[in-house]
Amino acid sequence: MISNFLIIGVEIVVGFAGGLAVGAGFVAFLTLLGIIPRLIQLTRSEAYIKVYTACIIIGSIFGTFLSFTNVTWNHPELLLIIWGVLHGIFNGMLAAALTEVINVFPILSKRIGIDDKIVWLFMAIVFGKITGSLFQWTFFVR
Repeated sequence: MISNFLIIGVEIVVGFAGGLAVGAGFVAFLTLLGIIPRLIQLTRSEAYIKVYTACIIIGSIFGTFLSFTNVTWNHPELLLIIWGVLHGIFNGMLAAALTEVINVFPILSKRIGIDDKIVWLFMAIVFGKITGSLFQWTFFVR
């Protein structure tokens, strides 16, 4: 009986420590690379900083909840398409912000000689992410 409580206690401590480590890595990823501030700057939406903060916190908590439960939903395909579009927009904007922060695409575009077409390169990435998310949500998550 006491050994079961000890095992459960150790599992709680290890789980909490792992969560702190992953959370710290996530926060470091967002803050040290400056992805969210750059995204806010690019979209000129400084007035919505509290909304960004709330969305990140609520999304992280909801994602954690879904990771630890066996919740399944049977939604119509139209709702999955909308959900996939939203995921694609988020992933595309996050990938574009990340690559811009570390200057991957500006350097790449200069090297291959498409400096004037960098907006098209970013849009191709964003729409590729949207298409990939739509494909995933309509065919694999049903």
